[in-house]
Amino acid sequence: MTTIYHNPRCSKSRETLQLLEQKGEDINIVLYLEDTPSKEKLSEIIDQLGITPMQLIRKGEAIWKEQYKGKDLTPSQLIAAMVKNPKLIERPIVIKNGKAALGRPPESVLKIL
Repeated sequence: MTTIYHNPRCSKSRETLQLLEQKGEDINIVLYLEDTPSKEKLSEIIDQLGITPMQLIRKGEAIWKEQYKGKDLTPSQLIAAMVKNPKLIERPIVIKNGKAALGRPPESVLKIL
């Protein structure tokens, strides 16, 4: 089973989902704006991606600029901010067999399939 944390309004997310479908993957779609991962789950995803919480944040979002930019936040506080405001989570995230990849560009997920 391949899981995609998906935002249907995002072109990269739609392209990544289409790529997974073309590869014949059995896909579990998580609409993360509605079904936001817990702090624990998001921490696990960040570990699977091999990045820091800051690297998963969409820094162009108004919420980031208005509420968080320029503040010295711990990794735990960054994760809490993403759980509270899931728009801050970079997308799409694809997970398969305990490995994760960001679909930016969409082809980057092929390495974990």
